[in-house]
Amino acid sequence: MCDDIRLAFAHPEDRAHAMETGDPPDRISLRDHIAQADIGAFQVERGAPQRLRFNVVVELRTQDKAGDDVDRILSYDRITDAIAAELAAERLNLLETLAERICARLLAEPQPERVFLRVEKLDRGPGALGVEIVRSRSAETTDTPRESAPRPVIAHVPADILAPALSAWLDRIAPTAAVVTVGLPDLPRPEAATPDAQRRIDLLAIEQAAWAVAALDSRLNVVATRTELDWAMKRGEPVVWAPGKMALDVAGAPLRADPFALALWLAEMLDATRVDLHETVAVPAGCRVPVGPL
Repeated sequence: MCDDIRLAFAHPEDRAHAMETGDPPDRISLRDHIAQADIGAFQVERGAPQRLRFNVVVELRTQDKAGDDVDRILSYDRITDAIAAELAAERLNLLETLAERICARLLAEPQPERVFLRVEKLDRGPGALGVEIVRSRSAETTDTPRESAPRPVIAHVPADILAPALSAWLDRIAPTAAVVTVGLPDLPRPEAATPDAQRRIDLLAIEQAAWAVAALDSRLNVVATRTELDWAMKRGEPVVWAPGKMALDVAGAPLRADPFALALWLAEMLDATRVDLHETVAVPAGCRVPVGPL
């Protein structure tokens, strides 16, 4: 029991040693790596970056000796890059989710067999609040190449688009992956005293319009996350995007709830082949996605 308690608060490397069987594997470790992130389930944590501390141990698969060739090993940069990539991907509520994604990214590399990861919040109290997980390689999830989502066509439509025009576009596009983005409805909205509050009000208005547009054609469903978008695109199912979650959680999103700016941002993120417009809109300089009429 005493040993279990000691290991519970020890470095992940000590736990890795305690769990080994047979010949001990080679390991590399990263200790006390500090990064800042906007993370947390509480509203007070939004927009308030806090320090995270990472301790990682990676057990390596048995393989031919790498000699002195850095290209044949799992470098320490891969660990820090995995952390940085997942922190940049989107805003998360839970440390558990962040830890899972970092482990999955590392286990997708050819060398790791098992990952021990501890991540702690350093600014949420007098002590460090954290989670520790252990994940092993799975042939089913890491040795099979991930299927990439197809490149979609995006239609940016006004909130008051008529059903025949929308359905005609969907008919022309099928079976190409299609994502519909929606403008602000021409209705009164509350005026907030701060830009952040106004942004949220406007995003809610766009999402209300998205549901109304989706109801115009039975083929359409409303989606809010990248996972839902990828799932629908792989299956050729057209969707209407509700932008609130991604606009608030994903790094690099437009700071204002400008519907067309959000549509172009999504188009670049999804590597869309083009954006079709229902009406004339000024295209910003530097736009990397072709834009044309609906």
